Amino acid sequence: MIEWIPLIMFAAVCLALIAGYPVAFSLAGTAMLFAGVGIIAGWFDPSYLSALPARLFGTINNVTLMAVPLFILMGVLLERSRIAEELLDTMARLFGRMPGGLGISVILVGALLAASTGIVGATVVTMGLLSLPTMLRRGYAPSIATGTICATGTLGQIIPPSIALVLLGDTLSTAYQQAQLKMNVSNPETVSVGDLFMGALVPGLILVGLYLIYIIVIALRDPERVPPATNIGEVPTSRLIANLLPPVALIVTVLGSILIGAATPTEAAAVGALGAALLARMKGELPLRRLREVGESTLEVTCMVFMILIGAAVFSLVFRGYGGDELIQSLFEQLGGGVGVAVFVVMLAIFLLGFILDFIEITFVVVPIVGPILLAMGVDPVWLGIMIALNLQTSFLTPPFGFALFYLRGVAPDSVRTTDLYRGVAPFIVLQLLMLGMLALWPDLATALPDWVRSLR
Repeated sequence: MIEWIPLIMFAAVCLALIAGYPVAFSLAGTAMLFAGVGIIAGWFDPSYLSALPARLFGTINNVTLMAVPLFILMGVLLERSRIAEELLDTMARLFGRMPGGLGISVILVGALLAASTGIVGATVVTMGLLSLPTMLRRGYAPSIATGTICATGTLGQIIPPSIALVLLGDTLSTAYQQAQLKMNVSNPETVSVGDLFMGALVPGLILVGLYLIYIIVIALRDPERVPPATNIGEVPTSRLIANLLPPVALIVTVLGSILIGAATPTEAAAVGALGAALLARMKGELPLRRLREVGESTLEVTCMVFMILIGAAVFSLVFRGYGGDELIQSLFEQLGGGVGVAVFVVMLAIFLLGFILDFIEITFVVVPIVGPILLAMGVDPVWLGIMIALNLQTSFLTPPFGFALFYLRGVAPDSVRTTDLYRGVAPFIVLQLLMLGMLALWPDLATALPDWVRSLR
């Protein structure tokens, strides 16, 4: 009975979250409840809790995690300054005269937004408010319009600079060090966020390409479902440059400085936030009232992330105190089949947990449990991080619990049925599973670029 307590703890947290309790307090509260009962019953060694202050201080004092509020600030500034709206209008004028042109525009703008905001909910809601009414008005099938927006919004999970990758990088780095200590490595290495950004670049671009190919195929086979726009004017070259160049230059500067090693993710995030503020100011979209709204929104999301992080640290400590690491490792060993079966089981579990948990909870609760075990089995940490990010991106689309579906349902008109959303995302789920399979078969898609860049340094 006692040896199964870690799994009972995990199930109790899932039940608390399904019941609607706040994530951070569900994690910490469940852990402290089990620790208290265990101390009274003699099952839990209270000396484990003495490590809690140092662990919390190390979490809050983590320089890498300082990039999180800065990337959030950058994304909120770009979202509130109407840059996305102008980008979408420009792209629609550029491609809108061809069948499927508006869908292509939504995918391209969504990819740029994903690279700037890094927040799935913000991208889905923004694209839903800006593009869904236009797509429906111009005769797009509701299923194609909603599916395109949902799928494009989830690109924020994988296209760098992604907040999900920042958090995954920090968690996997700790897990990698623990795995190396188990293997008696004298100088444990770390996993840098920059390596994850580089590893995600190629799969992210391939996924965008698959989305574009899907829309083009529909336009060729069934153009009535994605009709061209006939009442839009030409877009002047000057306007195209003015609307497209500044955000693209900002994204390239932020991401490029990380990839070439000129700046850490935290430094690049600070530059990105400053650049986004300058862009908003140049457009006259940053009055004092809006600046306050941006600050409050950034503070709210940042506090949520760090409170979940603290709760996850408490949960992880108690979980290990009950021998959860050894339990999970023994379960993997009993499965048989080696590394491949272990990775498949973990990916399936993360996919299913993505229905009820956000990526932050999975990153801070699930990854620290399974990460050290998989990495000790020889799994590449960069490849594992990209697989997890792609997996979560797929689970956020999958009915009936996909988070992206909830976000879009909240802003979609009543004329759009929920079944339209489900039908619309189905082809994109297939494309994402295809990308996941390609990455499983060819790990070099994620590892070749980081390895090549490291060889140049």
